[in-house]
Amino acid sequence: MKDYFLLAFNNLRRRKLRSWLTMIGIFIGIAAVVALISLGQGLQNAIEEEFEQLGSDKIIIMPSVFAPPGSITTESLILTKNDLEFIQGIRGVNNAAGYVSKYGQIKSGDESKITFVGGMDPEDNEFWYEMNFFIMEEGRAFEKGEKFKAVVGYNLAYGDVFEDKTKLRNTIEIEGYKFKVVGVMEKTGDPGNDAAVYIPKDVFREIFNTPNEESTIMVNIAKGFDPEEVAKDIERKLRKFRDEKEGEETFSVQTSEQLLESFSNIFGIVQAVLVGIAAISLLVGGIGIMNTMYTAVLERTKEIGTMKAVGARNSDILLIFLFESGLLGLVGGGIGIMIGVGLGKSAEYIATMALGTDLLQAYFPWYLILGALMFSFCIGALSGIFPAMQAAKLKPADALRYE
Repeated sequence: MKDYFLLAFNNLRRRKLRSWLTMIGIFIGIAAVVALISLGQGLQNAIEEEFEQLGSDKIIIMPSVFAPPGSITTESLILTKNDLEFIQGIRGVNNAAGYVSKYGQIKSGDESKITFVGGMDPEDNEFWYEMNFFIMEEGRAFEKGEKFKAVVGYNLAYGDVFEDKTKLRNTIEIEGYKFKVVGVMEKTGDPGNDAAVYIPKDVFREIFNTPNEESTIMVNIAKGFDPEEVAKDIERKLRKFRDEKEGEETFSVQTSEQLLESFSNIFGIVQAVLVGIAAISLLVGGIGIMNTMYTAVLERTKEIGTMKAVGARNSDILLIFLFESGLLGLVGGGIGIMIGVGLGKSAEYIATMALGTDLLQAYFPWYLILGALMFSFCIGALSGIFPAMQAAKLKPADALRYE
C-alpha cells in the first residue's frame, strides 16, 4: 500500500497545475459544507444551552396565530388576564406569570427608535429570575409600587442603538412618557432582547391601551408532575374555559422540550438544504477528477503497457489510479477544511462585532473534520473508478503500440 501511495503522490506532483485545478471543485464544496455545518451546529448548541437554562419543567402558552409578540389585536385571539388566573389554578401548576409586549417608539436625547417594549408585573420578579430572564448587569429591577421606572437591554446601555447611551439613572421617553432607567439587563446574545425596554405592566397597559391582554404566559410545573401531562391538561381545560372546539384553538401550549424539538426539526431541514446546495460543488469536483483521470490514462498508455509487460497485474494498475484520484479528493478536502474553518470563524467574528450576539459560534467537532476528509477521499476514489478500470483493461501490446 505504501508503494501505491508513493507512486500516486509522485504522479500528481509531476502534474502540479492540473492537480490544483482539478481540486478546486472539491475544496470549494468541502469548505462550504464544513462552514455551514459548523455554524449550524454552533447555533443549535447555543439555543440548546438556552433551553437547558430555561429548564424542562416550563410550559409556554401563546396565541396560535403566527405574528410578532403583541401584534395580535383581535379580541377573540388574544390571551387575557382571566386566562392567566385560570391557568394558575390548574393542578400541577406551581406558578404562572404573563407579560405583555408591543413595538413602541423610544427616545433617548434627540434620537428616536422603534424597539420592543415589554410590560412585566414587579410581583413576578422572582419568577423571572428563576427563568434566568430578568438578570441585571447593573442596577435593579423595578419594584412593586413604582410606575415610571424602566429596565433596558444591554445594547441600549452599552451598544450602538443610541449615540446618547441609555445608561443607569438616565431618562428615556416611551411613547411620549418619561421613564427613569433603574436597571440594565445582562447581555443575552439575542439582538432583539438586548435592545428591548421593560416597564411595569400596569403602566404598559395604560400607555398601549391593553387593559386585559397577556402576550405570553409562562408556567412553572410543580415537582412530581410530568410537563407533558400538565401541558395536555392545560390545553384541554383552557379550551373549555375559552369555549373553543378541539382543533380550532386560538392558542398553543408547548413544553420547553417540544419547542426545542420543533426548532431542531426546522433547523435540520434548513441545514440539509444548505448542505445540499454546497454539495453541488462536490459533484462538479468529482466530475473534474474523473476528467483528469481519463486524461491521465490516455497520456500514460505506454507507461501502463510497460508496467504490464514487466509483470504488473490489472489490480495493481487499478489501485494506482484509484489512489491517485482518492489522493486528489483527500488533499482537496484537507484544503477545503482549512478554508471552511476560516470561513466559519470569520462569520462568527462578524456576527459578534456587527450584531453584538454570541449565539453564532462556529463548532468544529472531530467527527466533522474526519467525516469531511473521508467524504472527500471517497468522492475522489469513486470518481476515479471508471478511468482506473479503463486503464486496468488495457492490453500490454496495444498499450505499447499507442501513439
